[in-house]
Amino acid sequence: MSKKIKKQARKSSLSAAQSVQSTSSAANGAAPASTMRMAEKEFNPDYTPVIKDLKRIGSLAGIFIAILVILTFFLR
Repeated sequence: MSKKIKKQARKSSLSAAQSVQSTSSAANGAAPASTMRMAEKEFNPDYTPVIKDLKRIGSLAGIFIAILVILTFFLR
């Protein structure tokens, strides 16, 4: 799935969950601000540095393997 579709799906599921919670909290007499606090605490990790490191590790591994293959032709 693309990032845009994931964001839209997450927003729609989050808004549906908030509407369910707001109706249940209204019945219990709780403040609707509590649902907003729950939405702010959503776990949303950022893996961009990890992806950058993995790409660098992969390119270095590819370079080293290519060097070894080239060396085998010269050393035979």
